[in-house]
Amino acid sequence: MKNLEIPFEKDRKGHYRFFEILPGALSWTLLFTPLILSFINVTVAVFFILFYLLIFFVRSLAYAARAIAGYRTMKRYMKLDWNGLAADLEAGEVVGASITRPRWHYENLKRLDFRSHDIKPSQLLHAVIIATVNESREVLEPTIQALLDADYDPKKMLLVVAYEGRAGKESEDRVKQLIDLYGDKFGHAMAVKHPANIEGEVIGKGGNITYAGRALQKYLAGEKIDPVNVIVTTLDADNRPDKHYFAALSYLFCVVPNPLRASYQPLPMFTNNIWDAPTLMRVIATGNNLFYIVNTQRPHLARNFSAHAQSMQALIEMDFWSVRTIVEDGHHFWRSYFCYDGDYRVYPLSIPIYQDAVLADGYLRTMKAQFVQLRRWTYGASDIAYIADKGFWQRNTAPKLDVLAKLLRSIEGHVTWATGPLLIYFAAFIPPLLHPQNLAANELPLIVSKVQRIGILALLATVYVCLVTLPPRPARYRRHRSIFMLTQWIFLPVTSLAYGSLAAFNSQTRLMFKRYLSKFDVTEKATVNTGGVRHSTNADPSRVKRGRLSNVRWRRRRSG
Repeated sequence: MKNLEIPFEKDRKGHYRFFEILPGALSWTLLFTPLILSFINVTVAVFFILFYLLIFFVRSLAYAARAIAGYRTMKRYMKLDWNGLAADLEAGEVVGASITRPRWHYENLKRLDFRSHDIKPSQLLHAVIIATVNESREVLEPTIQALLDADYDPKKMLLVVAYEGRAGKESEDRVKQLIDLYGDKFGHAMAVKHPANIEGEVIGKGGNITYAGRALQKYLAGEKIDPVNVIVTTLDADNRPDKHYFAALSYLFCVVPNPLRASYQPLPMFTNNIWDAPTLMRVIATGNNLFYIVNTQRPHLARNFSAHAQSMQALIEMDFWSVRTIVEDGHHFWRSYFCYDGDYRVYPLSIPIYQDAVLADGYLRTMKAQFVQLRRWTYGASDIAYIADKGFWQRNTAPKLDVLAKLLRSIEGHVTWATGPLLIYFAAFIPPLLHPQNLAANELPLIVSKVQRIGILALLATVYVCLVTLPPRPARYRRHRSIFMLTQWIFLPVTSLAYGSLAAFNSQTRLMFKRYLSKFDVTEKATVNTGGVRHSTNADPSRVKRGRLSNVRWRRRRSG
């Protein structure tokens, strides 16, 4: 088996440290480039800023077009009878004429004979690993119920609840109660406790689900179940798959050319509690929804994020997920890619898995929790050094041009994440501020303003997609809450700067100075019931005071 793990912190030297420093160094350099050029040559500075903003403008138009296309694809997919389409795959031909069949379905039927593995939908078992730390029953139970409500036979599902031993007896009792209550409704259900303080592991989700995956491997071996026929979906405690997810995943798994060398990425939608979340968090959550809708239209750039699925056989071959990173989901793409020497891809699946927007107990705690979450996401910049190391310094047969292209895209993506909003909002004002008598410098803000007016059309298109993907307004809220969903977009500059740029700069600067994030900061969870009562828990057990019977807080929330 290949060594796919990230080096320990003490072993990161030479070229590895160079590529850890690189994204932060590029981001800080690019951020100050307009200022530096304005001192050297104001005309060059003006053209540099215009060039950058025009690139961003063209991208925003493409982004809006993909957002609309992605939304339409999602709506079409959610109307399909995936079990009926799977029945055609089982038979190898069209069976009956009572369901709608898209054109691509007939093409898939023709290609069945060219697949590397002949797996029928009826042979598949779905294993679902739900990772939980200290989340309350109000968060965890609806996730299990969503599995049972799916348009798929739960007896063909294996439920694994992976919980942290460090969370204590209260968490363990909660998980076991849910297994006792719902376990007999599945083909098999088990709770797997991840021991604390395993040597070589960071405190995070990767170690938890890897430990659960190995327990699942032992179960399959004992039952003589071929892991080739098992597809594993990992969920966080608040992840609720759409009812079509498992049927659609079964279909996709059975039609792709090589199902074992691929993973399958559903559509993350942060809408479970979107009406309850504060304004800034709603803007961030709906913006994230839009980002992943757009990504379904760019399959060549698809990566693992949050909930995703993969063959059990493939997971066994790569020894499951990394246990040394706090971004095990995005990192898992690179782990899989180098395990198979580049012969691997992610297939986007335009079926939602509904997740929680950030909501904690109190506005300030929610704002902090949101920043911590986005800092963890932007810490994916740590993968840049891993890509370079595995791709060019370790023995492999992955296509070097492909590795280079992916490395450059990753660098560009993280640098843009940090610098993009700051340059867009402020760069055009630097030359006229330093050179108030220069004609080109003074014309720059006017030109940028005209370009931005056209860009508003793209923004309106994306806002439309964000609005139509919202769930119905809960009865406990008055109609003016819907108006707030529209007017909240005036805070987009605030969220993109405070939670986008600053979080990315925080992560990249940490990497520059070896201030690694070596602990997964669990996001505090809160739910609001139909009566408007908020139920909050500290999902991180290390923050629960010793000696308390419960870390649960209740308070009534005003509806309006």
